[in-house]
Amino acid sequence: MTDASNGRRDDAHHDADAAWAPAPEPDADTEALDLSEEPADEPSGDAGPDRPVKGGERDTAGLQSTVPSGPGDRPDTVPTPPPNAHDDGPALVLNYSAISDVGRIRKDNQDSGYAGPWVLSVCDGVGGAARGDIASSTAISELRNLDAAPVPPGDGHPGDPDVLDRVTDAMHAAHTQIGRLVDADPAINGTSTTATVALFDGRRLGIGHIGDSRAYLFRDNELSQLTTDHTFVQSLIDEGRITEEEARVHPHRNLILKALDGIHEAEPDLFVLEVVPGDRILLCSDGASGVLDDGRLADILSMGTPDFAAVELVRASLEAGSSDNVTCIVADVLTAEQAAEIPEYADLEPLLVGAASELKRKLPRGLFRGHRSGDTGELEPIEAEIPDEVPFAIPSDPILPPDPEAARYAPMPPPRFSWLRRVLGLVIVVGLLWIGAAAAWSYVQNQYYIGEEDGVVVIHHGVNSSLPGIDLSDVVVVTTLNVDDLEEFDRQSVRDGIPVDNLTEARDRVEELAGKRVAVSGSGN
Repeated sequence: MTDASNGRRDDAHHDADAAWAPAPEPDADTEALDLSEEPADEPSGDAGPDRPVKGGERDTAGLQSTVPSGPGDRPDTVPTPPPNAHDDGPALVLNYSAISDVGRIRKDNQDSGYAGPWVLSVCDGVGGAARGDIASSTAISELRNLDAAPVPPGDGHPGDPDVLDRVTDAMHAAHTQIGRLVDADPAINGTSTTATVALFDGRRLGIGHIGDSRAYLFRDNELSQLTTDHTFVQSLIDEGRITEEEARVHPHRNLILKALDGIHEAEPDLFVLEVVPGDRILLCSDGASGVLDDGRLADILSMGTPDFAAVELVRASLEAGSSDNVTCIVADVLTAEQAAEIPEYADLEPLLVGAASELKRKLPRGLFRGHRSGDTGELEPIEAEIPDEVPFAIPSDPILPPDPEAARYAPMPPPRFSWLRRVLGLVIVVGLLWIGAAAAWSYVQNQYYIGEEDGVVVIHHGVNSSLPGIDLSDVVVVTTLNVDDLEEFDRQSVRDGIPVDNLTEARDRVEELAGKRVAVSGSGN
């Protein structure tokens, strides 16, 4: 276990009444994030009343919810909805699809996803041998509880909390539940997950994000990245030290700075997006966004139904060389009238994909439950390859030397110059075939044998064999020696073919056969 991913709990535990900072409540005039202006400044830690941590049986550090701010923010690039787009208009609906694929390299799928009429969510488990699939499926189990129609105020009911408050509560519940599982089974210590969730209330999406999964908006044939990756390379991009193209091949591109792990304090990005009919929403794990650029994503999202787009995104990711699990959720924003015109919409049901739908509900039991969360004390922790300037990071694909099975299924770099590899492979195969054919031809040209043709003994150049349509020998010497004049044994040997090393030896052997014939004839007289 690396020092970074092991996460000493002694420093992370808080009292049961640790502060839980709720999502900042927007003003009446800015209930939804104004995407045409600069994002609001990040609220301070005392921006609202403290909320007790849920689940008093576990002491844990809470999440602090923040509205994204800084040079890497995405929401200010989103096209602004038309004026009065929602004034007195009908509520909108989502037509969605979700698909998750284990990929071509990994043994297990550690992604989980959920798509329903009110919530979309993607979680990418981190942990390798520490069972990232448990973290992602646990998070999805909590986040899917958001999938319920919002309750408006009335008849003495105050109504549901704001969408961001609900998202914050659900992400906190996922964070806490992961911590409970790790406490119960130290063998999975080090597991964590990214989480990107979009809660729909009929007019807006409340988006919560932590990690390097992504949310995109495709509107008016323009693609906008809504979320900002919480990764080391993204911090370098924000500082202008590298480009996005360089980030794709950076040696530390897998270092995640924030994730839900039940231990470390995390600060999810939270914001509201107003949607209009015709919008298409994409949530995906980095198995897709890591290999498909914005142009390719926009090209695929511009075509077909959500089902078609989701399948095509996964297919394109795998063909582009993705070495990770790939999960994509695509949702169209429609009016009720538009949805009624789609025959399949009436039968649309919530979709659960990835590890959350496959994982057996039997967690592994740790063999050791020592003072260091299962550490036997026999080996010192192995230091992670994390830059000195990063105070904390989670390697998204930790591979420990003592685990050969994990090393066997470690991610491999995407193939480069695949066409050149295929050409070189073809050249090698053709070369080997040519060498084999040349060797065979050389062997045939050095072989002779004595045989029969038209009742007389002849000398053949080649081998006493043939291939369909190919004769592997030809007659070079025709003698006057009749086969019927030979002794019975010699006659049969000639008809079967008598191999010799060279032409001289063949002539000598024929003279020997002729001498026997003369001897036989003389004794007969």
